[in-house]
Amino acid sequence: MLVDGMALLFRAYYATASSGYIRRTKSGLPTNAVYGFLRYLWDAIDKFNPTHVACCWDMGSKTFRSEQFAMYKGNRPDAPDDLIPQFSLVREVTECLGMPNLGVEGYEADDCIGTLSRRFGGDMKVMILSGDHDLLQLVNESTSVIIMKKGHGNYMVYTPETLYAEKGLLPKQVIDVKGLMGDTSDNYPGVRGIGEKTAVKLIQEYESVDGILENLDSLTKGVRSKIEADLDMLHLSRQLAEIHCEVPMECELDLCRLAVDPERALQKLEELEMKSLSHLIGAAVVS
Repeated sequence: MLVDGMALLFRAYYATASSGYIRRTKSGLPTNAVYGFLRYLWDAIDKFNPTHVACCWDMGSKTFRSEQFAMYKGNRPDAPDDLIPQFSLVREVTECLGMPNLGVEGYEADDCIGTLSRRFGGDMKVMILSGDHDLLQLVNESTSVIIMKKGHGNYMVYTPETLYAEKGLLPKQVIDVKGLMGDTSDNYPGVRGIGEKTAVKLIQEYESVDGILENLDSLTKGVRSKIEADLDMLHLSRQLAEIHCEVPMECELDLCRLAVDPERALQKLEELEMKSLSHLIGAAVVS
């Protein structure tokens, strides 16, 4: 199981911060995001029973995508003050649970996840845990993407079959749809005036962006003019949307084997005043 650490951590933070409550230790250290992260993670481990687990993380805002497009993710606000100390804290916790924290400067967690899913997917089934639909492009016969939905313990598991059944798309077509419609969260525009419905319809009909461009004469005048006006941005947005699966990173499979040391884990939970979570650990110990 490859865990999109940032997706779980942000989800956990806002799940409680939105109510105005921030869990803290007696010394005042905020821990609500870490606490929620562990609950999300353990629920998924308990449900999907992976033999190996690794957590992937972003390593700063500067990546090869921000070099390609200066405004990439430029619309995102700074992290809340209560969340900032939890970025390093959550990695301390996962390390104490025997799970490697992985990330490479210049790349996003998605790229690390993509690289490892391709590396290990030839020998074993790979599960990706996230809330980010961009990762659906990584789905194949050996890799499934588990999307966390609203409500604790509520998941949608995407395989090539379920992805096509729900969205009418092949995994690689997710990239082309994003290239056309852009992504407001990542702050790249795609083709102005083309939304998700039109993008999906075009890709279903012409199979790819290349297929659309080869058949411009078949498009309605309005759609054709929009694409022609934003052709360079279409190509750039498509590049930005594609997950890079050849990140130079080291990760030995044996280091990812899920084998929690209960004593070490319990000590860390007690330190963070999260002893109430200790009952979850037993369910995830692999002997």
